[in-house]
Amino acid sequence: MTHTKRIATGYGKKPRFISTVRAGPHPKKKSITLSYILRDILGYAKTAKEARKILNSDHVLVDKKVRRDPNYGVGLMDVVEIPDVKKRFIVLPKKKTMVLKEIKKKDAGTKLCKIIDKTVVRGGRIQLNFHDGSNIIVDKKDKKDYMTKDSVVLELPERKIKDLVKFKEGNTALVVDGVHAGEIGKIDKIMPGSRKHKSLTRLGELQTLTSYLFIVGKKNSLLDL
Repeated sequence: MTHTKRIATGYGKKPRFISTVRAGPHPKKKSITLSYILRDILGYAKTAKEARKILNSDHVLVDKKVRRDPNYGVGLMDVVEIPDVKKRFIVLPKKKTMVLKEIKKKDAGTKLCKIIDKTVVRGGRIQLNFHDGSNIIVDKKDKKDYMTKDSVVLELPERKIKDLVKFKEGNTALVVDGVHAGEIGKIDKIMPGSRKHKSLTRLGELQTLTSYLFIVGKKNSLLDL
C-alpha cells in the first residue's frame, strides 16, 4: 500500500502518512480513501489492517456497490454506507479537503451528478458525462434539455435519471472549490465570461467562479447538506 504525507492532502500533520488514493473517477486531490474514512474519520478501525478486514467482509458500499479496495477514492457527492451500523454519509467539499456528512436513509438512494460534457453517439443519442467519471446514454425519446453545468438526480443503484435541475438564476448551488468551498446559496446573477475573464456567479453576497458551482436544487437543496 502506497502512502502520502498527510499534510499534503489537507488533513493536518498527524499521523504523518495516510494511504494514497488509487487512480479512479475523482481527482486525487479531491478524494479520500476508504481506509482513511474507516480508520481516521469514523474510527471503526484502529489500523489499516483492520480497515482492510472490514472492507474484505463486504461491509462498505459506495453508491450502493460493495467496495473492497482500501485505496479506492471517494469524492464529491459519493454516497458511503455501512449497513451493519446503519450509517450513511455523503462526501462534501470543505476548503482544501473533503468531509463526510451523515444523511438519512431516504437520501442514500439518490445521487446528484453534474453534467460536465455531452456528446452525440451512434443512433443520434446523447451521452451525458458526469463529474464522477461516469456517463449515461439518454434515449432519443427523452426530451429534457440536458446542458453542461446542469445536475441530474440519479436513482441508486440503477443510476436511472429521476430528475434534471437546471443551472440558472434562482436555483440553489453548492460551492465545491476555492475559499468558499462548502457554502450553499441561491444563484442571484450569472455573469458571462470573456477571453480575458472567466464567468462569475453571485450567490447573495458571495461571488465565485461559475465553474466552482454544483447545482443541488431549485428553491431548496434536494439533500440535507
